[in-house]
Amino acid sequence: MYTDIHCHLNLKDYGSVEELVRSCLKDGVDRLVTVGFDLPSSRMCRDLAEWYDCIYFTAGLHPTELKHCSFDDLHEIEQLCNHPKCIALGEIGLDYHYPDTDRERQHHFFKAQLEIADRLDMPVQIHSRDCAEDTLNFLKDNASMLRHGFLLHCYSYSPEMVGGFLSLGAYFSFGGTSTYRRSKKPRRAIEAIPIDRLLTETDSPYLSPSSAFGQFPNTPRSIPEITRNMAQIKGVGEKEMCSAVRDNAERLFPKLKK
Repeated sequence: MYTDIHCHLNLKDYGSVEELVRSCLKDGVDRLVTVGFDLPSSRMCRDLAEWYDCIYFTAGLHPTELKHCSFDDLHEIEQLCNHPKCIALGEIGLDYHYPDTDRERQHHFFKAQLEIADRLDMPVQIHSRDCAEDTLNFLKDNASMLRHGFLLHCYSYSPEMVGGFLSLGAYFSFGGTSTYRRSKKPRRAIEAIPIDRLLTETDSPYLSPSSAFGQFPNTPRSIPEITRNMAQIKGVGEKEMCSAVRDNAERLFPKLKK
């Protein structure tokens, strides 16, 4: 009973979502959270969650997609978040990777979406790239809107920063990059994070694990490999890791409970 807490399911990368879901269930990956990054993708995520029992979704505006978004979009994002299978608002956050980044716009949209989540009593899934200190400081400044918890998806920062995020109530998810032996930073971060704050993800169709190096698309079927690797790093059995991830996911995202 494996959990993929963060993936991007769509028709163009996988061919047949139905066949993908069938193969995931056969491999024991029976909870998939497909994540919105703009309004159209959030709508598609809702549709997939309505079609398949094992799929849940999130809705939100990703920081690198804001050129194509308006503040009016937030009204529908809020409506989507009220759906019974929408487990979180996301993915939202900050991303300074590209040279033309409009940081002020990212901050405005991030705060506006945290306000929605707070109003709806929802947790959030957070994306953060190349802006560790700014993300931590932003979350500290807006800690009052994080009372329902948050996930730092695909955590890529140092283990030394884990404590600061933990103090705010963070959960952390890791994907295929953590399975590479040379990926020392995520492996050390997993060692530093308590097992009751860890979750598994693929971020598929991206970030294939070591067994599928260079292959596209990655799929949620790689979750067992990611889980086994995480269990090895934490020094526990795979079954224990699966159970911990399950419990953590249900604690952070109450709508996942059946």
